[in-house]
Amino acid sequence: MIRFDNDYTEGAHPFILEELVKTNTVQLPGYGEDEYCRLAAEHIKRHCANEDVDVHFMVGGTQANTTIISAILRPHQAVLAADSGHIAVHETGAIESTGHKVLELQNIDGKISAEQIASYVQNHWDDPTHEHIPQPKLVYLSQPTELGTLYTKAELQAIRDVCLAKNLYLMVDGARLGYGMAAKTNDVTLHDLTTLTDIFYIGGTKVGAMFGEAIVISHDYIKEDFRYIMKQRGGMLAKGRFLGLQFKVLFEDNLYFDVSNHAIRMAELLLAAFKDKGIALKYDSPTNQIFPILEDDKIKELHDHYSFYVWEEAGDGRKAVRICTSWSTKEEDINSFIAAL
Repeated sequence: MIRFDNDYTEGAHPFILEELVKTNTVQLPGYGEDEYCRLAAEHIKRHCANEDVDVHFMVGGTQANTTIISAILRPHQAVLAADSGHIAVHETGAIESTGHKVLELQNIDGKISAEQIASYVQNHWDDPTHEHIPQPKLVYLSQPTELGTLYTKAELQAIRDVCLAKNLYLMVDGARLGYGMAAKTNDVTLHDLTTLTDIFYIGGTKVGAMFGEAIVISHDYIKEDFRYIMKQRGGMLAKGRFLGLQFKVLFEDNLYFDVSNHAIRMAELLLAAFKDKGIALKYDSPTNQIFPILEDDKIKELHDHYSFYVWEEAGDGRKAVRICTSWSTKEEDINSFIAAL
């Protein structure tokens, strides 16, 4: 079985595994206070072209989201997100379990707009009963979105302007950030994210690491006592060295960007094949998540040898499916899949 159902079907990049073995018996302090975490943070700051950010490492995206959101919000406050956003549909109510409501806005190709945010917040404050309603205080975005689409720099700037005007915080879930940055249409840099958001994270789990996300904090209020909240939320790994070492390997040179570029090249091969065969796409995704619309019979036939996610009904005996490429996707597997179409 050849798997295209997600971008974490394999373990980790060989360079990371080599370093983990090589440093296995080195004795180091725990809880992210080791030399590897320090070096990884320095490399990330360099790639961000911003020395004023704080960098912390956590094991996974759901931990990162719950820790970030609980660190920012007071008990009566809530987070705005697209109704397709990961925290809204694929984290089993993790945010609500921290005592904070997710306020869902209707997505347009996975994105929400500055106008939607401004309207929601204004309506909240115009409501004479607003003290009885969760107060919107934080905006959650994903880059790329759950539908593989991207926010442009202009869109992020517009959302940032609304957040500043309405006294909101802005966070970006970057679980697949590498693939977003490698997309040909992307115009958002790591440095841009340090200035346009209050906090974001760089995903490792889906972009070559065995596990791990690197949280990058720009806002001074969020920086304060963040490690206390990491610990409280179960996100402070005793053997934090494993997180630091992986991000050191990914960012000391350009490995993170190299493996992301590879995934996009593989996705482009698929996109070209779908175009040649007249296969329509559900979403115009320039990243590593591709959403072709296939006949039910073809899906059943392909599933004998290929694993991918059936996304939603498309009518007339067809369904939209999701096919993911990744840092580890083999070109021969892509060619095999194309031939099977």
